Formats: sequence, C-alpha cells, structure tokens
Amino acid sequence: MSRARPWIGVVVALAAAGALLAGTIPEAPQPAPAAGARITVEQAWPDADRADLKDLSVEPVHFLDASTAVGTVTSGGRVKLFIERDGIARELRDLPADDDPRFEAMTSAGDRLFWAESVNGKPVEIWTVGRDGASPRRLTVDTGNTLFYGNQHDLVVAEGRVHWVAGEGDATTQVRSIATGGGKVTVREVKGQWALSAWPWLTDDSGGQSGTVRMLNLDDGRTVAVPFSGAEWGMCGPSWCRVSVMTGEGTARLDLMRPDGSQRRRVAGTDTQAAVNDVAVLDRFEILSVPGPNADLTGTAALLVHDLETGRDVPLAVAADLAATKDGMLWWSTGGAEAPVWHTLDLRTI
Repeated sequence: MSRARPWIGVVVALAAAGALLAGTIPEAPQPAPAAGARITVEQAWPDADRADLKDLSVEPVHFLDASTAVGTVTSGGRVKLFIERDGIARELRDLPADDDPRFEAMTSAGDRLFWAESVNGKPVEIWTVGRDGASPRRLTVDTGNTLFYGNQHDLVVAEGRVHWVAGEGDATTQVRSIATGGGKVTVREVKGQWALSAWPWLTDDSGGQSGTVRMLNLDDGRTVAVPFSGAEWGMCGPSWCRVSVMTGEGTARLDLMRPDGSQRRRVAGTDTQAAVNDVAVLDRFEILSVPGPNADLTGTAALLVHDLETGRDVPLAVAADLAATKDGMLWWSTGGAEAPVWHTLDLRTI
C-alpha cells in the first residue's frame, strides 16, 4: 500500500511549522553574488527546450521532454494512461475508475519509462514501457508495503535496476530493487525509517523537519548528520540542503547550504516559498513561488527559478496553479482548472 503525498502546489503551506519552530532567527548569511537580479527566461536560457501546451488532452503526471507528456484521461468509468506528443496520444493502460487506479512515482531512464501502479485491494505493481509507448509490461508485484512521498526519488533507476523503499513502522526500511529488464526482486533491510534520495543515498526525512536530518550512503555505509537550529526547518539531498528560517509568523527566509554547512546563501526572503519538495534540482535550480495578496482565493502564485550557478532569479509565470519536477523536467500550469495551459522547461538543456 502506498503512503503517497500529492504534488506540492506552488503555494507551500508552512504555517504549522512556523508555530512549532518559533524562536530566535539566526543572523542572515551574505547573499550570493548577483542574487536577486531578474531577467526573462528567454534572456537567461535562450537555447533551453521549452513548450506551451494549450491543447494537451491528458492530465499530466510526468514529462519525458518539453513536448512529450505522460498523463491520464478519465471518461466513461475508465481511467486511461497515455503518452502524448504533438497531439498524438498512445494508450498505455486502461483500468476501471471504480478501482481508484493510481500511477505514481514515474521516472525515466534512457529510452524507458517506469512507474508504480495501484488499484484498490491489490499490491502495488512496477511497470515499464519504451518512450514510443509500445508494449508496456509489468516488472513485478513483489513490492512490499511501498512508501512514496511524492518527490523525484520515489523510484530511482541506477546501476541497471529500479529501486524503491517499503516498510512497516519506523524500525526497519526495506530498500527493494529489480533489474530494469525484470527478474527477481532483491531486498536490503536498513534500520530506521528512510526515504530514497539521489542514488546511492537515503534520507531520514522527505517532508522537512527541525533538529537533525540524517543521510545514509548505501554503498559505503557512511552517515551524514545535518543539524538545524530550533528556528530552522530543513530538507536535504547529498549535495544541498534547503533551510527555512522560521518565526512565529511563518517563514522569514529560505537559504541553501551544503550538508556540511558550507556555502550557505540566502535565496529568498519573507514573501517567497519553495514551490516543490525537491531541493536544488540538478544540484543547480531552486524552484520558488511568490504568493500574491489574493493567493488564498485564487490558488495561484508567481513562479520563478533561482539559478545557483549565476545567483539570478528567472521569473516563469505571474500566476501559476501547479508546479512539479522530475528527472530534470519542470512543468507548471496557468489558466485555472477549466482551461489549463501546461508549460514546460527542460532544465537539462540549460
């Protein structure tokens, strides 16, 4: 059974964290050179692959590239999964809507797409298909009690295998994997409650926490502990940590730093929030949102990317509804639920 977290909308609520973590705010670190200088996406990255998809027929759950969406259509009591490009959609799966089918943890590697599929009352299954959408096939039903957190590392493809975590309670985590071509599932047990991070790392939290965030390297057994003060809320990957500095009013600012505490820099002030769970996508891009005065009513916020390499903020949208990242792709919607326009930016091409 999956313990799933939905996509994080561009308005990330941290009010509860602010109430818990009220305290003295540490002195702000010095900003990175040229931080806050904003230019258009066309000026910043003229050669990046981007798209504005006005007539997308699916509800996207993943993008393979700027113009190729993987998504669902619900109609006639069925939920269907498609790959769609240039208005041409190829059906991958067709399941009864009454079974509440879910397609989670999608990721791509090379020319293949992988995902976890679940329906009521049955074990989670791992599936794969080529980018052309031909002949999808199930890899395994031997998945255990899967733990998915709605981030880019729920399924990780590395070393020729698909990896995920499973478990019951917080005593032990199972790191499970299967060869990308199928075969027997291997299970490695690790003491404690962990989530996958960038391979071969695990993290003991994927939703942000105070105190200490720990990471474990599965290859060499090395553990890294990243401490945070009582007024800070942290999330970490092996390369960067996001630090939300809190007051009783909410978030005072966002910083990024290395897990050893070095290279700390301010990336956003009071009015700016993290737009997605994923920290420093591709070890370079922090995705941020700026809620306006009517954000509670509209459900929208301005969306921007902070480039750690240049220190610049690059605006993407004045009023975005949703934002998500996976495999170096960033996508967001505008126009509301009735007439959404989906926008994509392939961060891998920058």
